Amino acid sequence: MAVYMVPLANLAEEFKLELLFRSSDFDRIQIITEDVSRPSLQLAGFFEHFEPSRLQVIGRVENTYLAGLTPEQRVVAFDRLFSYRPPALILARKQEPWDECMVMARKHNVSILRSEETTSELVSSMIATLKHHLAPRLTRHGVLIEVHGEGMLLLGESGVGKSEAAIELVKRGHRLIADDAVEIKKEGAYLLTGSAPELIRHYIELRGIGVINVARLFGMGAVKDSASIDIVVNLEAWRDDATYDRLGVDNEFTTILDVKIPMLTIPVKPGRNLAVILEVAAMNNRQKKMGYNAAMEFTEQINRHIDATMAAQE
Repeated sequence: MAVYMVPLANLAEEFKLELLFRSSDFDRIQIITEDVSRPSLQLAGFFEHFEPSRLQVIGRVENTYLAGLTPEQRVVAFDRLFSYRPPALILARKQEPWDECMVMARKHNVSILRSEETTSELVSSMIATLKHHLAPRLTRHGVLIEVHGEGMLLLGESGVGKSEAAIELVKRGHRLIADDAVEIKKEGAYLLTGSAPELIRHYIELRGIGVINVARLFGMGAVKDSASIDIVVNLEAWRDDATYDRLGVDNEFTTILDVKIPMLTIPVKPGRNLAVILEVAAMNNRQKKMGYNAAMEFTEQINRHIDATMAAQE
């Protein structure tokens, strides 16, 4: 499985961190884990299960503990901590660094940074940012469009009409996220987001016309940089010998990056208004998430009618 990284320098710039000591390898350091640690136990000398690849953040609690130590004890505490070579130590709340911290940072070549944010705000926002940058990802051939607030991933063979359906939906007021290549990230246990590669963002290819810039042609309200993937629609050419679901009682799912996503298979043939069908699919999926299932309600009504008819005949 691919390992994704984010440069420490980029993270420092994004969070406007003040650089108090710059290690010699600062520009080469890559963050590879999405977790951030507060080294309270490590400052006390407990290193079992310590993960040295995490960023370390010192807040008010850690600083209060350090204030109760002698200078010699602080030297030992920072010497042990920095000997594991964490990517960097960040001081929250714009705290002043201890002299012993700076001495040991130089000894072990560990960068020291400082933030004005409170410790909890810094840690939570940094974890969220790292989850975004380091999320598992893959690229799928398809189209991602937001319809009635639902992120809809259109899949299917080349030429089946994905881009044509997308441009019709854009004309109807919905928003394009990606055409042809969709970069999918797993940003939570049950959350997938999709976006377009930067090179082709906001562009769409229509056979017979060529490549168009949707943002320029329809306005910035017609595009979006990313969206959650709430439903997958597999478009396929209509086959007379195939059996298609007519009630929708059985829910189908597909799995992407270990996340289950509702899936529909919609046959395509001349005369079907695909854009309207996709709009209805999006609204129906939204209703199901809110607890209402029209297919189940219809089935229950039929069953009640049959039961009533049979009871009347007895």
